[in-house]
Amino acid sequence: MIDLYVAATPNGLKVKLFLEEAGLPYTTHTVSLSKGEQFQPAFLAISPNNKIPAIVDHAPLGGGAPVTMFESGAILLYLAEKLGRFIPTDIHGRAEVLQWLFWQMAGLGPMAGQIGHFNVYAPEKVPYAIERYTRETARLYGVLDRQLTDRAFIAGEFSIADIACYPWIVPHAAHGQQLADFPALERWFAAMSARPATQRTYEGVENAYAPKQSLSEDERRVLFGRGASTAR
Repeated sequence: MIDLYVAATPNGLKVKLFLEEAGLPYTTHTVSLSKGEQFQPAFLAISPNNKIPAIVDHAPLGGGAPVTMFESGAILLYLAEKLGRFIPTDIHGRAEVLQWLFWQMAGLGPMAGQIGHFNVYAPEKVPYAIERYTRETARLYGVLDRQLTDRAFIAGEFSIADIACYPWIVPHAAHGQQLADFPALERWFAAMSARPATQRTYEGVENAYAPKQSLSEDERRVLFGRGASTAR
């Protein structure tokens, strides 16, 4: 029913986590980012931003032609609305989930991704960048910690907000963070990690932020060196 185009990154894994939680049948198509498969015309037809994840839903609600989707937050919202699960139907609950989904997309993901890059992938240490993004990521962890102080899940009930945020907390060590500094977040993280769908999602998954000292110059150019010409 669903074709999932994915790599073992936080954004990719959150869509896989949704599919596992929902029990939806899906076929995995692994996209090798270091080999440049995200720039192949067939993939660009689905994901014009040459990023994973992307999906093709061959059985959209109401029938008709398959639906192609890119952008992980949009995919989570699309699938949640299709199934009527993991997002409340009342206006207040829906607003709560949506603001935390957008918070992850606009804040937690970009900032944590930057410190992950400068801590792990950058060819040289840039102290200013490391300090700036470590501090901002710590602030965002603190925001999430306060939100979870009096509740089991981010928006009260388990939702796409939790699915979106969890994969960005998994590599907390690469973000320069210790979960012990954020007790409510640490409790939530442990509960999320124990869910069967989470364990299935992460089974055999390589840590995307493990040290990449063996990156070749060609791989580095493919991953980080593409510019505007990619879109032409």
